[in-house]
Amino acid sequence: MTTQAVGIDIGGTGIKGAVVDARSGALVTARTKLPTPPGGEPEAIVETVIELIGRLGGIDKKTPVGVCFPAAIVDGTTKSAANVSDAWIGLKAERLFEKALGRPIHFVNDADAAGVAEQRFGAARKVKGLAILTTLGTGIGTALIHGGRLIPNAELGHLEIDGVDYETRAAFSAKEREELSWVEWAERLQKFYSRLENLLYPELFIVGGGVSKHAARYLPLLELRTPIVPAELRNNAGIMGAAALAAD
Repeated sequence: MTTQAVGIDIGGTGIKGAVVDARSGALVTARTKLPTPPGGEPEAIVETVIELIGRLGGIDKKTPVGVCFPAAIVDGTTKSAANVSDAWIGLKAERLFEKALGRPIHFVNDADAAGVAEQRFGAARKVKGLAILTTLGTGIGTALIHGGRLIPNAELGHLEIDGVDYETRAAFSAKEREELSWVEWAERLQKFYSRLENLLYPELFIVGGGVSKHAARYLPLLELRTPIVPAELRNNAGIMGAAALAAD
């Protein structure tokens, strides 16, 4: 493993990045953030990533780069697209970034990157069995980490519960859209996490996303067999995980 790597986290509203110490997960530079171009088209996002890396300063071609992205990724191809252009679907995106940046990269799903970061540097670092990270935001992202290894592209936010794709009812965006109280939202989260624990019997749930900073308002309302805790790394998890995977 090299000592330092660049982590880039692409989201529907912002693209952020930093140089990371791959051994500790600590950010070596300040986190830099640029707005995601309107429409989230591939070429525009790639250009923004190039600009962001330039702003980090002094990144030579030997420094590994990890990029995490809101899509299921198979062999470098984006198979889905969340809150970005549908032009990403079926695109050989890893090759697109590598050609534009002039270097190989590690390309990974954003929830998977956050899960790796929590396993190496955060809430899941002592878990020997299955830890499930969930990100509660516009949708519900999930990452499965078993025995310290990532099981990629788990899209468990799309489980069908009550006849619907359940992230449409249990994501934080649903709470905001329907003006649900914390108690009302927790009732929906209860159904989601109960279904996950009955299917997979994890040792730990980790809850990420911006709403994790309010975890004390809803996690105590859940009744589960499985311990459930807020993510420790918050908004830096994607950056840290992408960088750590690139450095391996």
